[in-house]
Amino acid sequence: MTRPRHELVSLDETPYYHCMSRCVRRAYLCGKDPKSGENLDHRKKWIVDRLRELTNAFAIDVAAYAVMSNHYHLVLHVDRSRALGWSLGEVIERWGRLFALPPLVERYQAGEALGVTEREVVEAQVEVWRTRLFDLGWFMRAINEWVARRANEEDRVGGRFWEGRYKCQALLDDAALLACMAYVDLNPVRAEEAETPEESEYTALRSRVDYRSRGGDHDGAPAGLMPFGGGEREDLPSSMLPFDFHHYLALVDWTGRAVREDKPGAIPQDLAPILERLGIEAGAWFDSVNNFEARFLRVLGPVERIRSLAKAVGRKWFQGITRCLRFYRSCPA
Repeated sequence: MTRPRHELVSLDETPYYHCMSRCVRRAYLCGKDPKSGENLDHRKKWIVDRLRELTNAFAIDVAAYAVMSNHYHLVLHVDRSRALGWSLGEVIERWGRLFALPPLVERYQAGEALGVTEREVVEAQVEVWRTRLFDLGWFMRAINEWVARRANEEDRVGGRFWEGRYKCQALLDDAALLACMAYVDLNPVRAEEAETPEESEYTALRSRVDYRSRGGDHDGAPAGLMPFGGGEREDLPSSMLPFDFHHYLALVDWTGRAVREDKPGAIPQDLAPILERLGIEAGAWFDSVNNFEARFLRVLGPVERIRSLAKAVGRKWFQGITRCLRFYRSCPA
């Protein structure tokens, strides 16, 4: 049974979440349908372009994405403190990039003198928008409704384009974040749509590689994506990923070859320190990344962090504890 999102999301426990939406009936509504031969790959670009628009307005960053023929994956970072620091005017300006503003708010924005009651109405509305601008549900809605409208207009039909609710998994630490990012970036390789991660179209990894091949700076990132920081978490701002990009690329490349050949083998010596630093059990890495959604239904993290999340969202427990115990080198019960 699908559970309400508030039973999983707690920004006090983690800002990182894996979200996924699938087309109705798992139809090929964003790519090439193997039965009909119709190619709708241009809709994948719609989703990527929309992501850039949304990250320019929301206090939500994209760590990884993969747009497939009948579904898409996002690894998102919610920056609540950034949204809470915006001025009244900045919230209005950001909301107005995506949605029409009410006449009263437009009058305020134009500098027109408002009465006390009118100003209170504006301030109350702006606080509602502020909350929505760091809300996962509103972010996903702003993608899905926009894409659905364009697709239905193009097909000259009505009705639903996406399955009812998006799926969501909480990522409770950097090890969980790394595994989920690799899982998402490897989606086209696993689906046999690409030979290597770098060749995979409509993924964050491909976008990062292309950015650097065009001369982009080492610490930066293409528009709409979180940059890699390369250092320890405590030394980095929350807006940067706590991994070195070249190490990440090498790890994903090795994992991709293992997925393709279905022969995981031993983790190469030069990559093992990445997993060791994060406390990941090397022997569990391949299976965990290759089967991420099946292995970790709603959450991945150390058991004590899972207990804390369950308490925060009013649940007794989450499924998948045994899998989490296997994923970590030392995961106290």
